[in-house]
Amino acid sequence: MFHDFEEILTVEAWAVKHRDKVLPAMPPFARKALSASFNCDTRQFAQDVLYVFTVIVASTVLAVFFSFYLPFLAALSLFFIHSFTHAFQALYLKMYTPGVWSAVLIALPYSAYTFYRYLAANIVDWADIGQSLILLAIAGPPLLWLLLKGRAKAAGQ
Repeated sequence: MFHDFEEILTVEAWAVKHRDKVLPAMPPFARKALSASFNCDTRQFAQDVLYVFTVIVASTVLAVFFSFYLPFLAALSLFFIHSFTHAFQALYLKMYTPGVWSAVLIALPYSAYTFYRYLAANIVDWADIGQSLILLAIAGPPLLWLLLKGRAKAAGQ
C-alpha cells in the first residue's frame, strides 16, 4: 500500500512535468503502449490501483483461508518484478520516477523476504513458484492490455 500511495500521490504531477522528456526517450512500442498513461489523472490512476489491489486481496484471501497459494505467488512475483521495473526506469531516465523509492526500499525487500519465508517454512517450493510464473505469464499480458486499453479510453485516444 505504501508503494501504491507513493505512485498515486506523485504520478499525475510527474507525468505532466516530464512527459515531453520521457515519451521521446522510450522505444516506439513502449511509447505507443504507454502514451495514454501520461494523460492519466490521479483519480484514474487510483482506480487502476484499486483494481490491482482487489486482485491482490483476493489472492491473499485464497492463500490465508484456503491454503491456495498459486494466485498469491503470482501476485508476489509481479510485485517483485515490478520493483525492478521502477529501478530500471529511474536509472534509464536518470531521474526520480513515481514509486521508485517505495519499490526499492519496501516492495523489493518485502517480496524477497516473503519468498524466503514461504520456502524456508516449506509452505511452497520452487515448483510452486515456477507454476506461479507460468500463471503470471498467461494472465499478465491480457490484464495489462485491459489496463492500458482502459487508460486509452479514459484519455480519449
